[in-house]
Amino acid sequence: MSVLRNLAATLFAGLALAPVSLAAQPFPNRTITVVVPFPAGGTTDLLARIFAQKMSEALGQSVVVENVGGGGGSIGADKVAKAEPDGYTLMFHNITFSTTTTALQVAGRAKHGLEDFAPVSLGANVPLLLVAKKSMPANNLKEFVAFAKQTTEPLFYGSTGPGSIMNLAGEVLKRDAAIKMDHVPFRGAAPLIQEVIAERIHFGGDQMSSSLQHARSGALKSMAVMGVARAPELPDVPTVREMGYPNIELRGWNGFFAPARTPESVVTRLHQEIAAAVKHPDVQRRFAEVGAEPVGSTPTELYDVVRDQMDKVRPMVAELKLVVQ
Repeated sequence: MSVLRNLAATLFAGLALAPVSLAAQPFPNRTITVVVPFPAGGTTDLLARIFAQKMSEALGQSVVVENVGGGGGSIGADKVAKAEPDGYTLMFHNITFSTTTTALQVAGRAKHGLEDFAPVSLGANVPLLLVAKKSMPANNLKEFVAFAKQTTEPLFYGSTGPGSIMNLAGEVLKRDAAIKMDHVPFRGAAPLIQEVIAERIHFGGDQMSSSLQHARSGALKSMAVMGVARAPELPDVPTVREMGYPNIELRGWNGFFAPARTPESVVTRLHQEIAAAVKHPDVQRRFAEVGAEPVGSTPTELYDVVRDQMDKVRPMVAELKLVVQ
């Protein structure tokens, strides 16, 4: 009987200690999921997979990318906002986070906001490029506006979804240039760019990585860069400010977020690995091939970029009644 009592006591002690042992394991000790809130094939998806590979090698755990498209990125963002704040579910988003989140807040339909996330790090700066179909009789944004003013055919511009950055840019351009275009939303940059190449859409744009190869080959026409400076990869393409439309001048970025209340030690570890990844020669080479600049910022720097952009786009979103569906 004493033997059985001793065995039972040993088993009980082992069970009691098991959760403590598991909890004490250092982060990470299992697979990390990076949610990309867009379909596969676009800039955000491409860069996320480059990061995932390097982070997996450094952390000694699998880092997998999960595409959750729809709602201009808001569906995937909402999933991450509601995830367990333990560092095992991350989001890799882009500038569209600023517009879709702001549009949802202005409409009183926001399920998440910046306060629902713990910024981890900027991953990359990627210029935004406006493009047109190759048969468009215009060679820059100013000429496109002139064509739009005189043509009698309906014009269509595409975006990565209602409330997305290109939806905002298209509506602001319509307002500032006094032209007419109809909005055609897509679930991501890849299908949008393919439709412009197929000439079923006249005009569109997204982060330059989605269209750089096609712009260089002549499958698309570059109309303007939406950044403050010309892109080194396309030095002959003017900025929107040069073309007379400064209101659509915005910084393109991609960044990592964790759910709010993720432990600071976990955020710090993730930030350190991202900062290390962007210094890797292979990452720098692969980013350069698609016109992306690796960054690896502090969490505070990412927060400031997003907050500043949301403050800038809020009055335009409100005036134009931008809607996320």
